[in-house]
Amino acid sequence: MTTMTDASVREFKMPDVGEGLTEAEILKWYVQPGDTVTDGQVVCEVETAKAAVELPIPYDGVVRELRFPEGTTVDVGTAIIAVDVAGGAPAAQAQAPAPAETAPAPEPVAEQPAPAAEEPKPQGRKPVLVGYGVAESSTKRRPRKTTAAVAEAARHAASALQGELNGHGGKSRPLAKPPVRKLAKDLGVDLTTVIPSGPDGIITREDVHAAVAPAPAAPAVVVPAPAVERPAAPAPVVTYDTVRETRIPVKGVRKATAQAMVGSAFTAPHVTEFVTCDVTRTMKLVEELKQDKDLQGLRVNPLLLIAKALLVAIKRNPDINASWDEANQEIVRKHYVNLGIAAATPRGLIVPNIKDAHDKTLPQLAEALGELVSTAREGKTSPAAMQGGTVTITNVGVFGVDTGTPILNPGESAILAIGAIKLQPWVHKGKVKPRQVTTLALSFDHRLVDGELGSKVLADVAAILEQPKRLITWG
Repeated sequence: MTTMTDASVREFKMPDVGEGLTEAEILKWYVQPGDTVTDGQVVCEVETAKAAVELPIPYDGVVRELRFPEGTTVDVGTAIIAVDVAGGAPAAQAQAPAPAETAPAPEPVAEQPAPAAEEPKPQGRKPVLVGYGVAESSTKRRPRKTTAAVAEAARHAASALQGELNGHGGKSRPLAKPPVRKLAKDLGVDLTTVIPSGPDGIITREDVHAAVAPAPAAPAVVVPAPAVERPAAPAPVVTYDTVRETRIPVKGVRKATAQAMVGSAFTAPHVTEFVTCDVTRTMKLVEELKQDKDLQGLRVNPLLLIAKALLVAIKRNPDINASWDEANQEIVRKHYVNLGIAAATPRGLIVPNIKDAHDKTLPQLAEALGELVSTAREGKTSPAAMQGGTVTITNVGVFGVDTGTPILNPGESAILAIGAIKLQPWVHKGKVKPRQVTTLALSFDHRLVDGELGSKVLADVAAILEQPKRLITWG
C-alpha cells in the first residue's frame, strides 16, 4: 500500500466547489488505481448541497489510491485520491545508484528528506479549479536541515497550540461551521465565549444554545409538603416496521433545501395573497408566438409570458425587489432582477436563476429559460447558477394543482406560484363563457413588503395576463 511519505505521491483534497460549503458526497469515480491521469482530467463527480460537480485532477500521474468509496460524504479539505506524479515507479528510482555515491561521504550534519521528483514545467497558465487555489510552484527550494526528532517536536508543538486555540486559549477565530456561525450571530452570541464540545474543538449548535440558556434560578427555601409517590408513567416506545418501511438518508440537495426552508419559514414573516384571473388572451398569444420566426426553436409557453409579466410588475413596483440585511438592520434594494425558476429534478428541488433577467428581450428570456430547464433536468446546474437570486417563480400548475402558499427562497423578497390553467365558466362581457382561468399566489417578506405593495405587484401580473398587450404599453 502506498505510504504518504513517498516524495512522488500527491494527495488531491476535496475542494470547496461552492461558496462556503463544508462537505460533498462522492457520486461516481471515473478512475481506478493504476489508471494514468493527466492535468485537467475529470476523476470523479461529487454532489454538494447545491449541485453535482465534476472534479478535474490538477496534475499528471498514476492513480495509487482512492481514499473513499462512492456514496461517502467527505469534508472539504480531506484527501480523496493519491496520485504518483513520477509515473508510478518511485521504487525503481530509489534503487538507481546515484553518481555521488562514489565520492567521499560528507560529514553528517542532519537528516534531509529526499527531493521530490522533477516535474515538467507547465507551458503557460493552467486553469484553476475553484476551491483549491493555484497549482504549486515548480520552483525548487533547498530542503531545510532538520532532524526527524526536531520535525516531530515541531508537529507536536503546532498540534498543542492549535488545540489551545480551538479551546479559545488564544485569539484565533473559533472553529464553527457556517450555519452555526449564523445561529450565533442571530442569537447575539460571541463565539469566543462559547466552550466547544465537538470533535477537534468545533463549536456545535448545542454549544451556542447552551451559551444563551438562562442560568438556573436559586431555589427558594420552601418546606415541601409530603410527596405522594406515584408510579412513573412508562415512556412511549417508538417502534418501526423495518420490513414495510424504507429509510432514505437526507443529504445533498434535499438536506440543503430542508434547512433553507425551515430557516426561511421561521426567519422571514411570510404573507401570501391570491388572485384568480382570465388568461385566455395570454394562451392565444402563446400560440401566435410559437409561429413567430424570431422565436423559432425557442421554448415558448405560458411560463415565458408570466415571467415577462412579473418582470414588468417589478419594474413598475421596484421596492419589492429587495433583501433584508439582519446584521446591519438595513433593507437592500436591488437594481437588477435575477429571476429564479423553481425546478423539480431527480436530485430534488433546486432554484437556479436567470441573471439580469430585467434586461432581456422576450427571445433572450425564452432562450435563457430553455437553457435553465434543460441544464436542471440533466443535473448539471452549477452552484453559481443558484446563487444571487432576487425573486422566484414556482409553477405548481404543471402538477395539476390550483395554487399553493410558497415559501420564500432564503434571501429573497417574493415568490410567485402559478396554478393550473383550466377551462372554467367565467363572466366575460356580461355573459358566462368558458375561459382559460388560473390562480396566482404571491408570498412576500412582510419586513420588506407591506400589503399595499404586494397587492400592487400581484394585481399588475394578473392585469398583464388578462390583457397581454400591456406588456407593450407598460414594459
